[in-house]
Order: sequence, then C-alpha cells, then structure tokens
Amino acid sequence: MELDSVLDWIDTQLRTVTGESLTELQRVILQQVWSGKKYGAIAHVYGCTEGHAKDVGSALWKQLSSLLQQRVTKQNVRSLLERHLGRLHSSFVSNPATVPSPATVPNPAAVPGSSTVPNPATDPESPNFVGRGGAIAHLNALVNQGARVIVIQGEGGLGKTTLAQTFLQRGNFEITLELLMAKEASHITPAERVVEEWFSKDLDEEPSQDFGVTLARLKRHLARRQLGILIDNLEPVLDKDGRLMPLHRPYVELLRVLAEHNGPSVTLITSRDRLCEASITVEHYRLPRLDQQAWSCFFQQRAVHFTPATLKTIHHTYGGNAKAMGLLYGTVREDFDQDLEAYWQEHRGNPLGVMDLKNLVSQQFNRLQQLDPDAHRLLCRLGAYRYQSVATVPTNGLLALLWDVETSRQRQVITSLRNRSLIEAKKGRYWLHPVIRAEAIARLRQPPDSPLKAKNIDEWHQAHQQAACFWNESVEQIQTFAAALAAWEAHYHYLEIQDFEATSQVILRSRHNQWGQFLPLGSTLYRMGLLQPVLTTIDRILPHVRSPRNLSELHNILGDLLWITGKVQPAIAAQQKAMAIAQSVLQTLPCDQALSPPGDEAIAHQCYTFRMIAVDSLLSIGLYWIDLGNLEEAETHFQQVIQLADHTPHHAWATKARVCLAWVYSMQAQPMEAIALANPIHTELTQQLTPDNTARFAFFGQILAQTYANVGYSDIAITLYHQAIHDAETSHYTQVKARAMNGLAVLARQQGQGRQAEERHQAAIALLKTIGAICDLAEAHLQYGLTLAAQAATLAKAKTEFEAAIALFTTMDAPQQVNRVQSLMLASIS
Repeated sequence: MELDSVLDWIDTQLRTVTGESLTELQRVILQQVWSGKKYGAIAHVYGCTEGHAKDVGSALWKQLSSLLQQRVTKQNVRSLLERHLGRLHSSFVSNPATVPSPATVPNPAAVPGSSTVPNPATDPESPNFVGRGGAIAHLNALVNQGARVIVIQGEGGLGKTTLAQTFLQRGNFEITLELLMAKEASHITPAERVVEEWFSKDLDEEPSQDFGVTLARLKRHLARRQLGILIDNLEPVLDKDGRLMPLHRPYVELLRVLAEHNGPSVTLITSRDRLCEASITVEHYRLPRLDQQAWSCFFQQRAVHFTPATLKTIHHTYGGNAKAMGLLYGTVREDFDQDLEAYWQEHRGNPLGVMDLKNLVSQQFNRLQQLDPDAHRLLCRLGAYRYQSVATVPTNGLLALLWDVETSRQRQVITSLRNRSLIEAKKGRYWLHPVIRAEAIARLRQPPDSPLKAKNIDEWHQAHQQAACFWNESVEQIQTFAAALAAWEAHYHYLEIQDFEATSQVILRSRHNQWGQFLPLGSTLYRMGLLQPVLTTIDRILPHVRSPRNLSELHNILGDLLWITGKVQPAIAAQQKAMAIAQSVLQTLPCDQALSPPGDEAIAHQCYTFRMIAVDSLLSIGLYWIDLGNLEEAETHFQQVIQLADHTPHHAWATKARVCLAWVYSMQAQPMEAIALANPIHTELTQQLTPDNTARFAFFGQILAQTYANVGYSDIAITLYHQAIHDAETSHYTQVKARAMNGLAVLARQQGQGRQAEERHQAAIALLKTIGAICDLAEAHLQYGLTLAAQAATLAKAKTEFEAAIALFTTMDAPQQVNRVQSLMLASIS
C-alpha cells in the first residue's frame, strides 16, 4: 500500500472531523515511522528537537486512536492503518453502488491510492452549489487517472468557474493559484506577468526576469507541493482552431509546464472553446447543463413558489443554464414576491425558446434600465474595471462611479444591483461575471445617441477616469504587494482611453514604501520584482508623452530598469536623455547655480525637480560605468554629481556620490583617498541613522562596505555587510542582500575560510538569479571563480564560473570586464 495514499486518507478524515489538515511535522512523523525510524532520526530530518517530535507524535496517535476507534501507537500505526484501509477497499469493491454518479467512479476520499480531492458524498452542497456531485466525482476520476490539466468546457453561464473553484476549495491543496483571463483580447495579461505575480503574491518568492528560469522554478513547486491552479475563461486567447493566438504563445510554455510534472498539483481550466494544442496534454470535460432536479433544489432552498410543470417549462426555456437560474431568481425575488408562477404568467405569452445567456443578460439590463436607471448606469460603468490582478473592487470603488447620484442614494443603488444578482459580492467587495461585464462594456461603449446608452455623455472615458482616480487615491503608501498592484491598476484605465500623460503620472506618483523611501510607483514596483510590466508600459507611452518633467522622469526610471537587466549601454542612453530634457528646461528657468530657491515658489519647485533628475541621472550613469569596467568614466560622473549637489538641497546625492567615488578609489589602489571620503560618511551614518531608517541607505551602505573591504578594513566591512543584509531582509530588497552576501564571501576567502566563502557565493548567485540582476550576477560568478581557484581540487569548477562571468559580461557589451575576468582567471589558475 502506497504511503501517499494513506497520508491522503488520514488528512481527509481529520479535516472532516476536526476541520484541520495534517501539519508538515505530522506528515514527516508518519513517513518516517512507516519506514521504522525513531524519534531522534525524525527530529534530524525535520530540524526540531527530539522532545518536540515526541510530543507531536503522541498527540497524533491520540487523534488516530479516536479516528480508528482503537488504540494507536508508534509501534502499531502501520499495521492498523493497512488493515483498516484494506477493509474500506474491500467494501468498495463489493458495493460499488454506494459511490456517487457516475457509478463507475470510486470515491477518492475513501479509497486508498487516490488523490486528496473533494468527496461529493461527504461534502454537503451549499445553497450556491447544487447539482454538481457527479461533476466533482468525474473530476476526481480524471485526477486519479493521472490528469494534471483538466479543461472544463461549455457555454457561458454553465457554472464552470463555480465548479472549478469549489473543487479546489474542497481539495487538500496547499495553495490555490488563480488566473482570471480578461474577456477582451486587448486586456489579456501576458503569461510572463501572470507567473511573476504567482511567485510574488502567492509563492512568496521574488520572480526571475527570465521566463524560462521562472517556469523551471514553477515546475519544481508543482512537483514537490500540492498546488491547485485555476485558469478561468481561456477562450479569449484561442483562435478559431482552438490554438493559442500568436500574441499569446508564451501561454503554451506555461500550460506545458503545468501538464508535464509528476507531482500532486492539479490545474483546472475553464473555457467555452476546446483547447487544441498538440504539444499540451490535457483532459477535456464537457460540463453538462444543470438538470431540472438541481433547479428545483435551488428554488426550494430559497422558498420560491412554483409548480413542477412550470419549472419544467422554464428549465427547458433557459437551457438549464446555471447563471440564468441565478439571474431569474433575482428578478423573481425583487419583482414577483418569490413567485415563479407569477413571473412566468407575465412572460409565457412570448416564449423565449432555447434562449442563450447573452440574450438573457441583455433582457436583465433592459429591465434594470426601466426600473432603476441609476443602477443600470452603475452596472454599465462597472464594466470599466478589469477584475484581474485585483480581482474584486471594494465598495468605495463602486461609489466612485456614482458621481451623478446623490450621496444619500448611492448605497441604495448598489443594493439594487446586488438584489438582482447582476453583481457578485462577498465581504464588501464586488465583481462582475464575465458575461455580465461583456454586456456592460458593450453598452458603455455605445454612441451617445444610442437608446442603450446609459446617458447622453461619453461615459466610456469618464468611467475609466473615475476608476483610475479611485485606484490612485485608494493607496496612500505601499507596504504590501497587494497595495502595489492596486496602485498599478490606475494605469490600465488611462491606457484604455489613451491618456498617456495621466498614465505616466501613475508611474511617477511617489508614495512612502516599505524601504522607508518616498519613491515613484514604477521604482517601487521593479524593486518588488514587477520589472516587465513597468518596462512594457514605459516603452508604450514614451512616444506619446509631451510633458518634459514626465519624459525626463520616465527615462530616469527606464535607465534603472535596463541596467538591472544587463542592458547597460541603453541604460546610459536613457539617463542621458533624462539629463538632456532636464537641462533644456533648466536653461529656461531663473535657477541660480547654488540652487537657492528664487522668489516664485512654483519656479523654485521646478528648479529643484529638474536639478534632482539631472544629478540622479549622473549618479546612475556613474554606477553603470562601474559595471562596464570603466572606472575613469565612473569617477568623472561622481565628481560631477558632487560639484553640482554639494551644499545644495540635493546634498544627499553628493553624499551618495562620495560613497561611490570612495569605492572607485578603493578599486584603483588609492586607499588613502578612499578612506578620506569613506570615514566621514561612515561616522555620519553611525550617528544619524537609526534601526528604523537604515533600510533607505541599504544599497549605498553595502557599497561602503565594499570600499572598506577593498582597503583592508575587514571588521568595519563585515559590520556594514551584516547591517545591509538585515535591512534587505526586513524590506525584501533582494539585490542588496545578494551583493552583501557576495562581499562577505570575498572576505571569507581572504581570511582562508574557503567553505564558508563557497556557501555565501552560492547563496548570492541563487538570489541574483531569482531577480535577473545580470550585472551583479556576472560579478558574483567571477568572485566565486576566484574562491574556487584558490584550491587545486576545484580548479575545474572555477573555470566554469569564470566562463559564466565572461558570458554575462559579453551580453552586457562590457569588453573591459571581459578582459578583467580573463586576466584574473589566467593569474589565479596559473
């Protein structure tokens, strides 16, 4: 008997009885005891004390004793479970009729050898989930047969999404990852972005900037963890033949990874169309319509009056559609006093026949427009929200769209929508069913004189403007990933109405963040790992932005984005463009050289802003030249920053430039000059920075550490490195942590601690790979190679690391760095 089957059975039974699943330690105890291991070995495997393992084991045996109705101990647990599950299996074989429809499908929660997924026999149907016991059982059977990706196929409104969500909610999945595909092709989120968000938001890891690397990491998660994945509403990315459209081909790679793993993870896809990609192995399940019994159960639970004959006719008319059933109930409850007979009496004179869901939704919209024009306008305006990265909208997001409704009536309008089941709601957050949203968008886009138009104004633009304003104002500071995504939503609305200046302002709006800094949203997002969406958006809007300030700031952020990804020469060009724009504006302003503010406050602010962009770009270019290996150019730029910013409102940039210049001197064998610059700054930092605000200086703090390390002040360097690591871990600044780890590794090598140096190099390289920091990764490979070359036994590995560094520096177009690596390699190996 397979141990995994036993663990799944125990987990299911415990959840049924106690509501709690097996803990990781409980699973380890069962796995090790099954193999005859003692508590000492178990504690070593898990990483806890032997006493703690014994305590948890003792409590587990008591739980199993209660479950099996006989005493369970460490010594007899295997034999008792094998006997008990063997009897269950025999009972199933002899009495298959007890299994839910379809009759040939075994109950996975009760039969050894099956996955831990929902059991329709023991999970009572909720009022909002009726008639799908057979569907759950069918999905169970497909999973037990080895299916890893299942496409639930059928027309709109059948309840595909509800079925998939219920299956995943009731299953023993550690985490559920969701992708809510946009209804319109122009709004489809790229596959790269989807996986980035899964890692950052759900898997609590920094995404890599290399899609292939990210997919490889996802595959490892799928293999070792029990993940449930839902991809909802796939058809917008499919062409007429059921294949992924050329623009969305990266989804093929994602789906292939989801389908080609050997772990316990399961992916459910909902789609109106069949997926016909030959390279992807999936199982299709065509979801049947709800039968009349399910409709009867649904209306009985809600105390609706009806006769079987009338229900039979209505069920046939609406095709057993699950969404139609819910919409119908909303109308019956609101307008016919819970009387389905009265509803049908009014509509039977014009039978609808087999009516598709779109027509039903259109009818509901028309009726709402007649009964409550304000609610109809709100419903149409709600089509502007995306319901993707941020899947739901809070109440204030709805209120923002009621700009022409009296405040005293606004919440009544929202209630009107909820009562007619035209809007989904849970715990004060709202969203639209995709079919409802499609109709809302169609009406919102109607010409002003259309009879379906909500009002004789261009509401499409105004709704998007109000939605963008809501998202912008709803986020005051960014301390979490969710807050960052909410703030980022605003830019989608401005892009939709081609307001590129407003889009740029979303990217450039500064907020306090988790690093204790006041940074533009674009800068905060890329530090959090969302590099690609910011890059894509800036590239799209730059040709259309006219504001000099917005243009210069966008180029400033673009430079950093390109630098991180190893495109250093384009990064320099972007910063030079930012400087050129800033300087051209400054030439038209009465700013004196000392940057003292002139009398006009508005002009003073412009002088400050454009000077700041100029000095920041200069500082950035200096850092870029270091990564290219041109220390002379770097030195020149840092000196220019000091000259421009020293003893001005931008003095902080002068301090940062001195840190960088000291670093350059330390690499140019000028220790006295380096120390002369570094010491005053180190003293100032020690005296002025507190544990609460050191994170804002973390990047330059680790540069200061490198400076002291280069000139032989190891103790100070180690202290600064550890402070940088602490700050980076507190604020999730992976790049700084990796650079500091690499610096500590170099010091360990110099002190003869080879093993410790190797471990730190490996840790630094792993971190840098996760975020795709190419420049830092190249340097880390070089330093690791030097550490390995110090020992004869690892010369071959050293050569591999040197070659990796050369390859990365070559892609960066950094010939001086390539020469440096080759020289160091030759000297160290010879």
